[in-house]
Amino acid sequence: MYRPFVTMLVACCALVQSARADENWQPLFNGKDLNGWVIVNVAPATFTAKDGMIVSTGQPTGTIRTERMYENFVMELEWRHMKAGGNAGVFIWADPLTAVGTPFSRGIEVQVLDGRNSDVYTSHGDVFSIHGATMKPDRPHPRGAQRCLPSEHRAKPSPEWNHYRITCQDGVIKLAVNGKEVSGGSECKPRKGYICLESEGSECHFRNLRIAERPSTNPSPEETAHEAKGFVPLLAAANLADWKQVAGNAGHWAVSDWRLAYDGKSEAAEPRDKHLWTAKEYGDFELVVDWRLTNKPVRRSYPVVLANGDEKLDAEGRPVLVEVDDAGNSGILLRGSETAQVNICCYPVGSGEVTAYRQNKDLAGGIRAAVTPKQRADAPLGQWNRFVIKMQGDRVTIDLNGHRIIEDAKLPGIATRGPIGLQHHNEPVEFGSIFVREL
Repeated sequence: MYRPFVTMLVACCALVQSARADENWQPLFNGKDLNGWVIVNVAPATFTAKDGMIVSTGQPTGTIRTERMYENFVMELEWRHMKAGGNAGVFIWADPLTAVGTPFSRGIEVQVLDGRNSDVYTSHGDVFSIHGATMKPDRPHPRGAQRCLPSEHRAKPSPEWNHYRITCQDGVIKLAVNGKEVSGGSECKPRKGYICLESEGSECHFRNLRIAERPSTNPSPEETAHEAKGFVPLLAAANLADWKQVAGNAGHWAVSDWRLAYDGKSEAAEPRDKHLWTAKEYGDFELVVDWRLTNKPVRRSYPVVLANGDEKLDAEGRPVLVEVDDAGNSGILLRGSETAQVNICCYPVGSGEVTAYRQNKDLAGGIRAAVTPKQRADAPLGQWNRFVIKMQGDRVTIDLNGHRIIEDAKLPGIATRGPIGLQHHNEPVEFGSIFVREL
C-alpha cells in the first residue's frame, strides 16, 4: 500500500507543478515588435513583426535569440510555412553565437519542416542535438544519431498552422505536436541557454509564443550555454552594409547566404582598397571570425620558425625548409594597419602570427617572440577555423580553434583606433561568422 501511495503523491506533485507553470504564462512575443529578441547573425529585415506574427523571410540562413537564458520551462507556439518544403526550427538551450563554420548555434533543435519525410528525418516534430550539444533520444535513431523521430505524424502541411508545446525540465525535453506528445530526449547538454528562431531558406510565420518558467535546479557551468557578451554580427547584410564600399571590389568580395567569399581578384585602383575594411573604426575590441582557405593545395617549402621568432638555420647558416600543402594566404588587419596583420596561412609556424612584427629584427626579442604562435592550431585544409582576437591598447591576444596561441603581445606603433580589415592576397578565401564587440 505504501508504494502506490508514494507513486500517487509524486504524480500529484507533478500535476501541481504543471498547473503552477500553466498559471504563470509570459509572452515571448508582444505581437507588435521584436522587443525581447536579439539578432544573432541575420539581416535586420530577416525577422519582422507583422499582423501579430513573427515573420521570417528565410534569408539569410541564421537565427534570432531571446535576450536572456531559460532553463526549466514550458513553451508554446504556432508556426506555418508559406511554401511547400520550407525549413526552419526552434533552438532550445542554445549558445548566443554560432558554432564554428556554421550559421547555427550549439543547442537542441526542434525541427520546423514541411513536407519532407524519410526513414531518418520527418516533418512532424524531430528533436535533435546540433553542433556540439548532446542528447539521448527517447527512441533509438535508425542510424544511431542523437535525433528522436516522432511516434506519429501529426503536422499539417503548408500553409496551415501547427501548434508546438515544448516542455523542458532538468535536461529532458518533450515535444507535443498539435496536442499530442510525439518526441523528446534526455541527458541534454546544455540544459540552460537561449531560445532561438531559425531562418533557413523560405518564409515561415510564428505566433502565440509564450513561456511558463519552472524553478531552477542549478545546472553546472558544463550544462549551461555560453553567456552573451554583446557581440554584433558584421556579415548580416548581403550588400556588405557594415563594410566600406570601394569601386573594383564589387563581385569579388561577395556575400552568399551566411558566407563571404573572396576570389582574390579585386580590381580596386589602390592596393590598400583591395582589402575589405569595416566602415566603422574600433579602439579596443574583441573579434570572432571564421575562415577557411579554398584553393586547391600545392606543395611548397617554407622556413621553420623558432619560438623566439627567428628562422631555424642549418649548419651552413641557411634556413631550414619544410614542404607543406599550401592552399593560399589571407589575414585579419587590425586598426587600419597592413603591418598589424594576424596571418591566415599554411606556413609551418601556423596561422595567427603577426608576421611583419615577428620578422622585424629592429624590435626587441621579447616582442618578436610574443607574436609567434605557441603552437600550430590550424584545422585541416578545407575545414573551418575560428580566430578570437582581443585588442586592448597596443596588446593583442589570439585564440585559434580554442587554443591560446598569442597572449598579450605588444604591437609597437599601432594606432589607437582604426577599421578592421580582411586581407586581399591574390588568392581565394572564405569567411563565415564575423562578430565584434567593443571593449
